[in-house]
Amino acid sequence: MNMKTINVGVVGIGHIGINHARIYSELPHCKLVAILDADKRAAQKAASKYGAHVCNSLEEFASLIEAATVATPTESHHEIGSILLRKGKHLLIEKPLASTTENAQELAVIASEHHAILQVGHVERFNPALEALEEQLKNPRFLEVTRISPYPNRSIDIGVVLDLMIHDLEIILHLVRSPVVSIDPVGIPVLSRGEDIANVRLHFANGCVANLTASRISRDRVRKIRVFQEDAYLSLDYQKQSGYILRLNEKEIKRKRVRVVKGEPLARELAAFIDCARTGIQPRVTGHEAAVALELALKITKQIQEKNALMKQ
Repeated sequence: MNMKTINVGVVGIGHIGINHARIYSELPHCKLVAILDADKRAAQKAASKYGAHVCNSLEEFASLIEAATVATPTESHHEIGSILLRKGKHLLIEKPLASTTENAQELAVIASEHHAILQVGHVERFNPALEALEEQLKNPRFLEVTRISPYPNRSIDIGVVLDLMIHDLEIILHLVRSPVVSIDPVGIPVLSRGEDIANVRLHFANGCVANLTASRISRDRVRKIRVFQEDAYLSLDYQKQSGYILRLNEKEIKRKRVRVVKGEPLARELAAFIDCARTGIQPRVTGHEAAVALELALKITKQIQEKNALMKQ
């Protein structure tokens, strides 16, 4: 087995990046060596805490690392990602992968051309609750997804669809594995320029329907998925990492707890990324898969904006 230890870094040491730095400093088979951020004070604080070097440029950063997280604002992902991928650096880029589908697809192509791993930060794919759900999944017919949270005071450059709902869009595309044939979205801004609460109903070519709600205007945090299939109803709570299944058994509905082996999704995601970077295996969420989810999220966002513009006329 390849036991190589690789040097890693983090670009963008804000709310998300600081957690990546923490976990990299704890994981085996990698060493956190470099941090780059426009806020030098925040970079120095993180570097001192986790034993890394503060870089003054992307060139210096690239010279020190073999793999890295890019956790900067979305509009900078394409530029930073392109430079690092062309140098053959393995990247985990936080979602959304880019501001446009074209830029996202280009990043995936650059990664392939330069034999670099490109993983995208759809962290919920590493939630043990989802893995437990997939073990029970058989031909889903209707999915109900709810993701609500308090106002984040971050990522407000994008609406809630690109901020939160995109997690569930990527998951549903992965679970249903059928083309989307119609989109019916609604959404309104409350505290941001973009929508802060949104709902969309998706119809798939195979007849499956998914109803998704996302909000960042709530006192509570809720992350749940419910799946109705031909032989059962499954309910999973991503946050609590728990769930149950209802199944008709001898004319009686039986409830059974779904066994979930709990763990920190982000730590699992970063450990998987390091394994991919060390071995060359493809990640669970590739650039191409993330680009498809982004394309759907952008379509939903555009339709919401168009509907809201019509209402103002």
